[in-house]
Amino acid sequence: MAIKIMVVGGGGREHALVRALLRSPQRPTVICAPGNVGIAADVEVLSEISDGDVDAIVTAAGQHAIDLVVVGPEVPLVAGLCDALAEAGIAAFGPSRAAAQLEGSKAYAKEIMAAAGVPTAAHRMVETVAQGIEAIGAKYPVVIKADGLAAGKGVVIAEDQDQARAALEAMIVDRQFGDGPVLVEEFLVGEELSLLALCDGVRAVPMAPAQDYKRIYDGDLGPNTGGMGSYSPVVGIDDARCAEIVAAVHQPVVDLLAARGTPFHGVLYAGIMLTADGPSVLEFNTRFGDPETQAILPRLRSDLVEVLLAATQTGGLAEVELEFDDRWAVTVVLASRGYPVSSSSGDVISGLAEVASDVEVTHAGTACVAGEFVTAGGRVLNVTALGVSPSAARDGAYAGAEMIKFNGRQLRRDIALRAVERA
Repeated sequence: MAIKIMVVGGGGREHALVRALLRSPQRPTVICAPGNVGIAADVEVLSEISDGDVDAIVTAAGQHAIDLVVVGPEVPLVAGLCDALAEAGIAAFGPSRAAAQLEGSKAYAKEIMAAAGVPTAAHRMVETVAQGIEAIGAKYPVVIKADGLAAGKGVVIAEDQDQARAALEAMIVDRQFGDGPVLVEEFLVGEELSLLALCDGVRAVPMAPAQDYKRIYDGDLGPNTGGMGSYSPVVGIDDARCAEIVAAVHQPVVDLLAARGTPFHGVLYAGIMLTADGPSVLEFNTRFGDPETQAILPRLRSDLVEVLLAATQTGGLAEVELEFDDRWAVTVVLASRGYPVSSSSGDVISGLAEVASDVEVTHAGTACVAGEFVTAGGRVLNVTALGVSPSAARDGAYAGAEMIKFNGRQLRRDIALRAVERA
């Protein structure tokens, strides 16, 4: 009998996970809760279930005789979904509530990095605007981060005191991202790298490296978003370099959490700045990145079902070495009007059927109205192409993106351009 898998979440990352699971030689039965209208074209979706409703997800997993739950978003992880599934006797790919605090609280992540000896930017936690201004002094630019979950948007790079004060007031006075403290962090100079590792409680196994694009406009201008595109692999970051970084960044954290009795299972995502002094961690996420997943998983040649199941077992990844396609992958995100400050819904999407069959389109914020796909969120679609070079992959992704039209469509034109220039 085929293994039954439930993917939790309803965005582009989850659509990419569903597609990758369906490529498994094990031919799993996959369902998704809540899914989206794009995912519904591939597998059964439980659209009535919120991905933050822990009890409903556990109940549905039991009713559907699910063998493995793969948790996509951070909110249910921080809420303890994997703990609840474990209590119900259902295997889950993802960290416990305690381990997920690496993403749930930046203050906790900084404490773990300090204890584990992982390099990271100098910082100070502040609770008032005055404390923040005093902590910054004259050191600009400076990075200001909300402590808790902020969907990738709770980060401001302030160039001067006016921008810093506005960011501090938004986070501390207006509480735009919750009630926690705010982190004032040293601005690091270098190039960003996304490196994800599969973890089995004792071991971290590197996935393919990627780079993502967080700002809304070309040239890394404008406010932060959840991500406007990504590509994989990364020039200069080969398998040996990935192993070195994981040994210095991911593995010490996995070792420390195991020693503290909160072993980490799932994906540990490190956002890293490659500085002149070496890698320095900007942030940890405790789940697959979005949109990095959309570029990494199409290159995966290992059986995703097999490796996710192995990661749920303590020490299960002992013999696993992930294999990836030599080709490049480039993902371009199509966003709606107003994003990231707001989003437009109901704009009719055309051209999906005209995209080349070898280009993968995953849905993030879409709906179906009167038989037509329409926008229903900030990031709407992800367009991913593979190619023998970064240029070929980039050309394929943008050719696919140009087929798709809707009012107010936003996209960056410089995704993977740096890879093309270097290659």
